[in-house]
Order: sequence, then C-alpha cells, then structure tokens
Amino acid sequence: MQPVSIVVTVLNEAQDIGRVVATLLAQNPPAAEVVVVDGGSTDGTWEWLVEAQRRDPHLRAIRDESCNLKRCAGPISRGRNVAISLATSDTLACADAGCTYAPEWLANLTAPLAAGQAEYALGGSTLDPQDATIWDVASAAFFGVRLSPTAPTKSCTARSMAFTRAVWQRVGGFPETVLVAEDSLFDAAARRLTPPAFVDNAKALYAPQNSFRSAAHQMARYAYGDGQTGIRWARLFRNALRCLAHLAALACLPWSIWPFVIVFLVQAWVAYERDGRDLLRFGPRAILARFAFAVAVPWIVTVNQLRGRLSKQQLSNRQNIGD
Repeated sequence: MQPVSIVVTVLNEAQDIGRVVATLLAQNPPAAEVVVVDGGSTDGTWEWLVEAQRRDPHLRAIRDESCNLKRCAGPISRGRNVAISLATSDTLACADAGCTYAPEWLANLTAPLAAGQAEYALGGSTLDPQDATIWDVASAAFFGVRLSPTAPTKSCTARSMAFTRAVWQRVGGFPETVLVAEDSLFDAAARRLTPPAFVDNAKALYAPQNSFRSAAHQMARYAYGDGQTGIRWARLFRNALRCLAHLAALACLPWSIWPFVIVFLVQAWVAYERDGRDLLRFGPRAILARFAFAVAVPWIVTVNQLRGRLSKQQLSNRQNIGD
C-alpha cells in the first residue's frame, strides 16, 4: 500500500481520544502517520496526545489554537486543513474522534486510490452494536449510519473519507466558514472534479450514545447548518410535504380515517425501508423507537432548516463550552 497519512482534528475529547488513536495506530498495514491537530484542549486531551506521541513515532500531535470556534467559524475544517498541509503523504484519510476503526479500515478505504481507480473514496459509518443505545439504533438511518457493516452506503461523512492531495488542493480544502456540513460541502465540490469510489467494507464504527433528545438536537444542528449554507433544498421540500400531510390527516379524522392510515403507512415505509431487516435484530423497542423518530424528523428538519436560512446566529460547539 502506498504511504497514507490519517488526519484527525480534536478539541476536548478526553473520553474518546484514547480509543480512536489506538485503533488508528493499529491499522494493518500501518499508516505512514496519524496526524492529530488539537484546537486548544483544556480537559487533558493534549497532555494525553503528547505522552502517546512519545510512545509511538507514527503519531504526530500538533496544537493549533486557531482550530477553535473562538478564532474560526469552521474549526473542524481548519483542523483538517492544518493536518493535511503538514502531512507527509500524498494520499490522505480522514477519521473522527467519536469513532473507532477496524484494523483493515485504512487498506480497504484507500484501495481504489492505490489501484489508480479513483482519486476520492468514501467508506461511510456503521453503528457499533456493542456500545449503541436504543436511540442510536432508532436514529441511525436518518444520519446515514448503517446498522450492518456490509451494507452499501453513499454517505459523504468525513468519519471515513480518503482522497489525494491533488483533489484537496483543487477543491480548496475543507470550508472554514461553517461549523457543520463541512464534509457535505467538500464532497459536493470533490464530486464536481472526480467521481467517488464507494467502499462498503471501510466503515467507521460509530456509537454517539444518543437519547431521543440528543439525537433530535443533532438532527436540528445539521438541518440548521444546511439552512445557513443553502444546501439540501430537496430534503427540506420532502420533509415540509410530510409535515403538511401529517396535519391534513389529523384534520380529516372527524370525517375519514383513511388519510391517517395512508400517512401512517408512508411513515412506516420511511422508517424501515432503508435497513428494516437489520433493525429486526435489535428487538421491538428499537423498532418502535425508529418509528417515533421517523415521525419527529420532518418537523425537526423543516423548522430548523428554515431557522438556519433566516438566522445569522452561528452554531456553538459543545467542545468549546467552559473552555
């Protein structure tokens, strides 16, 4: 395998940093380096990285406090751009501090690039069943997270993304003007230059430990970011139509139950069509929770994407709270 640099950007990730770095350093074959840019952590993350760097020469820890919401509107993007600019390889792979990675992840993800078949590859993410909550399972499909590690995906998440340095340069790097949806914007720009390879066996393992409230909050943030950046209008239109259908079905109940039945069946299709078979193994609670989240999604998306479009208030980042 040609040399590959893995890039990660972190801020106050003391609970997760040990797990993600350990799995990235354990890739087989190993990465040329794992470049971690810290945006100014105050919770012990940076100290952990310094100590880990002493033990493993493949780890490069870089502290750059410009990669922080206090100094940059898009600190995640800036962290990735800083890491890539300092990396030594011409093939780059992006990873995320909230995930872990199987030993063959990097080799699988970059195989199309190494073979000269593509300049850009996407692996997507799959739920880590050993550490997932019911609401992680219920919300997974709506965040592009697969329940099966072998399920096909076209997710553009930077949790599992690889590209050549030339593509990154031609795109102009990750956009440093947005806090969320930065990977979607990068992906859209990259696809205008070159078609991506979709790699089914290179998924990041992801388990955000969501409750209903935190999953809804995450969905609201993404929708708000979409509104501010002016992307995914088709998604807004679809969800707004579903909201109107909900209201119309309820209004018709005094005269007919059939509109309600039709809306119910459509909601069931939306909830289960992507990964219904995989969902069965998580049991009835997860199945019911998926339906409940599916009902909530159109309202969360519609309200918050419109808010984002109409508001100039920037999103905050939990890593900056109390910093």
